[in-house]
Order: sequence, then C-alpha cells, then structure tokens
Amino acid sequence: MKDFTRMIESPLITEKGTTLRQEGNKIIFKVAKDANKVEIKKAVESLFNVHVEGVRTLIVKGKKKRWGRHEYKTSTWKKAIVKIRDGESIEIYEGV
Repeated sequence: MKDFTRMIESPLITEKGTTLRQEGNKIIFKVAKDANKVEIKKAVESLFNVHVEGVRTLIVKGKKKRWGRHEYKTSTWKKAIVKIRDGESIEIYEGV
C-alpha cells in the first residue's frame, strides 16, 4: 500500500479548475507519475472524507524553455481530474 500523502502532491488552482469545480464538482490535483486511478480515488476519499464518483488522468508533457542562450526542459508530470459527489466539498477550496 502506498502513502496517500505522497501520492497527491498538490491541488491545482487555475481558471479551468475553478470553472470545473463550480459547474461539475470536479477538482484537479497534481499526482505522482506512478499513481493509477484506483489509488488516486482511495487517496482522495481517505484524505478529504468525500465520495469520489470518477477519476480522469493525463500526462502533462514538459515544455522547452530558454534562459538567454541556454535551453532546458521542464519536468513531465501527471494531472488527475477527480469528480466528487454532489453536495460534498473539500476544505482547501472553500476560501478560493
């Protein structure tokens, strides 16, 4: 069994995430690259005491950046869009 606190790295607060939260009761998290949908569902349910109805995951590829003449690439990471049951919410988003 994996550690749930290390699996969910951080919530993503963006314009798209705000509209998803208001319209569809969906929340976006940055998760570990090796986490699967079942593990993400269990982690969110146990950490935030909500019922998860569905999880969608996607890989965000790193971008090429430049700093002067030097080029580098940002890291590739994994994003999860979690749909929670209507009427439930997560406390970290209440003040946003």
